[in-house]
Amino acid sequence: MPEARKRSAIAPEWWDYTTLDTELVSEVARLTPRDLERLSRPGFRVVLYDTLEEFYLAEALEYIDAWRQSTEDNPAGVCGPIGPTEQLPLVARIVNALGLDVRSGHFWGMDEWFLDGCEVPVTHPLSFERADRTLCFDRIDRRHRMPDAHLHFPKADTAPYRRSWQAGVRCVVMQGGQGDVKHWAFNDPLPRRGRWKDQPPAPAEYRKLATRVVDLHPLTIAQNARTSGGGNIALVPTQAITVGPAETWQAEKVSIWQAGTHDNPFGQRLTAYMIGRRLVDTAVPMSLLAEHPNVQFNYYRGGLGTCAVAMH
Repeated sequence: MPEARKRSAIAPEWWDYTTLDTELVSEVARLTPRDLERLSRPGFRVVLYDTLEEFYLAEALEYIDAWRQSTEDNPAGVCGPIGPTEQLPLVARIVNALGLDVRSGHFWGMDEWFLDGCEVPVTHPLSFERADRTLCFDRIDRRHRMPDAHLHFPKADTAPYRRSWQAGVRCVVMQGGQGDVKHWAFNDPLPRRGRWKDQPPAPAEYRKLATRVVDLHPLTIAQNARTSGGGNIALVPTQAITVGPAETWQAEKVSIWQAGTHDNPFGQRLTAYMIGRRLVDTAVPMSLLAEHPNVQFNYYRGGLGTCAVAMH
């Protein structure tokens, strides 16, 4: 019998990073920014940026690089997050300033809220599709913009979105942020029930998950209220549609962007440590990226903070 895991300190009926071994937690809390850089290895790179301007420009340029590779005969695209969003207006501005023709390019949204049996409409104030369109695509010159059919947003009926990943379009890069619960997109830890009551799912099992409707960990709901809803938890749906690991492993590169506004100093260190050391545990979904062949973690140095105790 495997040794019993700790109960979550946040949500006892769920798996999450608070169920990890105490020694691992202590080791992570001691990491300095230089220690983070040293976690780089073949297949995993850690990059630190000294200014937010440099950080968000580098993130925007990943869109440009992907779309510049795209042709009518060999279309390519990027899968992008909501959170961070600061790169999105920069993408549109670069495309327009350079007069880039991105009509053959593609874009996949990572996720969307699910409410009352359906994806939220673009009129919903928290709609991710609405944010992508208003912050980026609606700002690109119509003469150069990709057609609407090249914009793939997940819906309650996930079949069309999943087919778009099988349609011969290369995903050059999947970008993401990192949430408090250590997810990318809404690949949250799973509840402690059924087969996973005593142990979280095996990594190989979790990696089979494709785009789907998910129940959100309480920490994810609280975080989205904090970062997007002014703290109004009642505004945030408790379910979402998310791109899955199955699609993530079709991306040639996974690039995670952490400016210090979405996860805390400990969390930013934890996932880099687990990926760098190849410690995979589905209670920390981001750690599964240790098994992806090309991952890059991007940090704003000023957002890394410290794990030292300080009373506020």
